[in-house]
Amino acid sequence: MCRWLAYLGEPLRPSTIVLDANNSIVAQSLDSSLGAETVNGDGFGFGWYPTDAPAGTEPALFHSTEPAWNDQNLRELTRAILSPLFFTHVRAAAAPPIQQTNCHPFRYENWMFMHNGAIGGWHKVKRDLTLAIDPSLYPNVLGTTDSEVLFHLALTLGLADDPVAAVGRAIRTVESVGHEHDVQFPWQGTIAVSDGQRVWAFRYSSQGRTRSLFHSADVPTLREMYPDAERLRLFGDEAHLVVSEPLSEMPGVWVEVPESTAAILEPGGYRHEPFLAD
Repeated sequence: MCRWLAYLGEPLRPSTIVLDANNSIVAQSLDSSLGAETVNGDGFGFGWYPTDAPAGTEPALFHSTEPAWNDQNLRELTRAILSPLFFTHVRAAAAPPIQQTNCHPFRYENWMFMHNGAIGGWHKVKRDLTLAIDPSLYPNVLGTTDSEVLFHLALTLGLADDPVAAVGRAIRTVESVGHEHDVQFPWQGTIAVSDGQRVWAFRYSSQGRTRSLFHSADVPTLREMYPDAERLRLFGDEAHLVVSEPLSEMPGVWVEVPESTAAILEPGGYRHEPFLAD
């Protein structure tokens, strides 16, 4: 469906990952080896939090309907700025139209959200799920994607207080409404969400066959494994990535996030929690 990447760590020029990695997100937009579609050319988005921004700062967003491989502005931005936390998403549109308001990541106040996957039977469940959004949040739904509706459902159900529980409640709502409309497998996807300080990444599907998701191992450990790897010197000790598919083929660099798991990245490292596991 799509490919995405999230970075948390010491301030970094995003181009280091977005453009320069062997299997960068831009390379994946042209030729994805693990994606449901090989080409993800239906627009892209880049969202970032400024360096040294206080807690609660709103992220900046750049969206384009051009393919990521064809957009010079993405190259200019990612080479010019420094950020300790950023998201990048390349889109393969399933049904909603190609327009800027349908490009991820989505934003509400200090929260940022992106998704790879789909709500099953969207045309059947769209009305019920949209009406479940808090009326005060509804005016902020600017596009037509199922992903943006899910984000606002999670906001409605307490994202600011407990992201893992809120995303879980939002997906359970999707499954409940889907089953009411005879949708066998209502939910499929990986999700990234951030408050500007941490990143929560989720892997879950109703069928138990979710799209791929990985995060990087600790940089100090990787330097011990690969003492001659010049590229690792570009990253600080706190640097972590979450990706739809690995950016390199170096053994030991990438840890697969298990099915029905939430991976929490925060200063000091990462941890896994069971997510909607039966």
